[in-house]
Amino acid sequence: MGTLLTLTYLLSFSSVVWTGYLEFDQNVLSPDEWTETGRVDPSVELVLTFALKQENVDLLQEVLRLVSDPDSAQYGKYYSLEEVAHLVAPSDTTHKAVRHWLHSHGVTNCLTVSTQDFLQCTMTAETAETLLPGSRFHHYVREGQSIVRSSSPYSVHDDVHQHLDFVGGLHRFPPNGQKLPKVQKSPEEGVHLGVTPAVLRARYNLTAADVGKGQNNSQAVAQFLEQYYHPADLAEFMSMFGEGFQHLSQVERVVGQQGAGKAGIEASLDIEYIMSTGANIPTWVFTNPGRHESQEPFLQWMVLLSNMSGLPWVHTISYGDDEDSLSTAYMTRINTEFMKAGVRGITLLFASGDSGAGCRHSGAQNTFRPSFPASSPYVTTVGGTSFKNPFQVTYEVTDYISGGGFSNVFKMPDYQVAAVEAYLKTVAATLPPGSYYNPSGRAYPDMAALSDNYWVVINRVPVPWVSGTSASTPVVGGMLSLMNDHRLTKGLPPLGFLNPRLYKLKGQALFDVTEGCHLGCLDEQVQGKGFCAAPSWDPVTGWGTPNYPALLAALMTE
Repeated sequence: MGTLLTLTYLLSFSSVVWTGYLEFDQNVLSPDEWTETGRVDPSVELVLTFALKQENVDLLQEVLRLVSDPDSAQYGKYYSLEEVAHLVAPSDTTHKAVRHWLHSHGVTNCLTVSTQDFLQCTMTAETAETLLPGSRFHHYVREGQSIVRSSSPYSVHDDVHQHLDFVGGLHRFPPNGQKLPKVQKSPEEGVHLGVTPAVLRARYNLTAADVGKGQNNSQAVAQFLEQYYHPADLAEFMSMFGEGFQHLSQVERVVGQQGAGKAGIEASLDIEYIMSTGANIPTWVFTNPGRHESQEPFLQWMVLLSNMSGLPWVHTISYGDDEDSLSTAYMTRINTEFMKAGVRGITLLFASGDSGAGCRHSGAQNTFRPSFPASSPYVTTVGGTSFKNPFQVTYEVTDYISGGGFSNVFKMPDYQVAAVEAYLKTVAATLPPGSYYNPSGRAYPDMAALSDNYWVVINRVPVPWVSGTSASTPVVGGMLSLMNDHRLTKGLPPLGFLNPRLYKLKGQALFDVTEGCHLGCLDEQVQGKGFCAAPSWDPVTGWGTPNYPALLAALMTE
């Protein structure tokens, strides 16, 4: 199904000595939840990732717009990995400057990727601290996980600074994995006892015939933060809940190395539900604990996407950080990586998060706290809903934890301006105070699905009442994979970056969610309430949840 292109060693550098430095990428994620256990020995080897400045990013953005807009003559005319590499590869000047800088410090053990815009270099901690003045590497631990990070700002020479977006492996502490609540409730006779594949199929109108049948189609989930799945759990889940529709009980391919120990509930949830919704479609699992404790798993996944041909068409990711914990340079570069995936026809779905609008406590004035990558303009973000009656297949209302809001960094993309402005106008009288959010920022989520009270099999035990947008995201991903199956069989291109087409549907073929609000700041002004659902698009459930046959019909046109 795909080819992992061999990482290339770069060993031939020439030498140059730099003087004068600029501080670089100082925003760091707070290490408050991590315990420092001491300085790293100078001889310990680290692996750092250097994101080289790319060429033609504006052109890349325009290409993405054209191949994703169904009204464009270029719609669906996606680029190959080689064509993307040709478009964005850093200039010779950038390569020369960065390589000379690294070699002048004795750094020669480096790997690159097909698109030539990342270098991953191995060096000692002593060399890294000389290369990046200001950095001081320490060991940190949390709940059995060990990492190496520098919590202090670092610098690079000003001539090199202009050729780098950021250096990965220094600052970013992995966030807490989503803590998915598990609550046992008293069942009632004659009604469903939680969300299962059969319940999802009933709600979203999938029949037993709605399974994958085509060729050259696959889907994927990506796991981080020491999250692993067990094949035995997947097989057990399908034996319990997969009756009535054709399905696969094994993952086709694992990219990366599965860790030992117990299965993670988030990994199990993702895989079991993308494979039962996108039933009978080959599924990949990207598992990225990081090959070394100095590596950042999410960044490792992004690097892999830049180095693999023949990738699955749909990827679902249940991962995010607070937007204000990340540097703008880092997020901007990650957005470029998302655009690179989009122009290749890849659909990226991110969970909107489980903190509602979020809350940042800053002195006298609290503000809502958007999440990234949920706030990226170049991914499709999935929120969460609940059944109006939790024990019956009824209409849906908002799940109060469903992440949503407005970016404080990225402007509102053109494809959603009309929808968001209509929402702000319609509910103007009941909106939170303007000081809590940025009404001109990228608004999310884009759509939603059930996120409450799922059954999951983990460590061979069926566990009920698991909740979170980590559930809704693979469900939407599975349905989009089924739609790709139909499109590919018909000779049409895959859906790719969905948002421009989704917003042009204006809610057609989705179940509109109009009841309920999500969490906000617990203070006197908003009293724990964020935004509320409304007719058409809203920043809690987006356009609503999929009515599968209607959405399939709407997305089957060329």
